[in-house]
Amino acid sequence: MISLVTARKLKQAGLSWTPALHDFFAIPERGMDERIFVISEMLVTVETVQGTPIILFQGASEWALDTLVTKESVWLPSEEQLRLALEAALIHTGRPEVLLSSGLSGCICSFHHNGDIFQFESVQASEAYAAGLLFLLTK
Repeated sequence: MISLVTARKLKQAGLSWTPALHDFFAIPERGMDERIFVISEMLVTVETVQGTPIILFQGASEWALDTLVTKESVWLPSEEQLRLALEAALIHTGRPEVLLSSGLSGCICSFHHNGDIFQFESVQASEAYAAGLLFLLTK
């Protein structure tokens, strides 16, 4: 998963988000920067009862934050969502191919754009994709 810092850069660069089931997001500047939320049909938590972990299915969540305007949140796109967004951003070039290679030192995301080959390296594949997408969004 990409960092909140990277996600904020993508948002500022114009990456649009239509919230969907299983999307991850953060709510910055409310003392919850380290918490990651997921859009789900049902709240499921893990609790320990008498030393045994159990999975609890809860139909409703009682929490002080009942609603949130989407613009107050920051989408944390998955690796697949980043790759798809990167491919979509490259469609107009006629070469929407994105290559990801990985090794002991990390991952490299490569693609052709305007006759040049661009490479973005990171320890995580999602961050490499995000770096490439950020490049295209700010170009």
